[in-house]
Amino acid sequence: MRLALDLARNAWDAGEVPVGALVVKDGEIVGRGFNAPISRHDPTAHAEVMALRDAAINLGNYRLVGCSLYVTLEPCVMCMGAIFHARIARVVFGASDQKTGACGSAIDLSAESRLNHHAEVTGGVLADECGGLLSEFFAQRRGKGSGGAN
Repeated sequence: MRLALDLARNAWDAGEVPVGALVVKDGEIVGRGFNAPISRHDPTAHAEVMALRDAAINLGNYRLVGCSLYVTLEPCVMCMGAIFHARIARVVFGASDQKTGACGSAIDLSAESRLNHHAEVTGGVLADECGGLLSEFFAQRRGKGSGGAN
């Protein structure tokens, strides 16, 4: 998760919401990503999707069977859909996302029995650090502009 936090800082440096993700297979990092929807003009360029894309290219297969995804923020519905389609075995996330989290906070897709794939989900890993990075980012953003009202 500490490496995912480093990737989240890359997103911050690029002016993006600081979320980082990586895909691991057999103890080896096979995919890396961080938020890039603003710079890529792509609403699907979330950290998880970027890491899945990188892993698929590196492994030569869109099915990422036996892989784990580590991400600093609880995945949204879109990202959980991509995670399921990639056949990720395990998702480990840091901070919960009460507004859009799809692993139990706003909705729990991992518990939906009608879906044909499920991933083991573990949340709260380095949650204070992951959440703190996001809080600091948004506090800084609010502090910019006219009177800090942004």
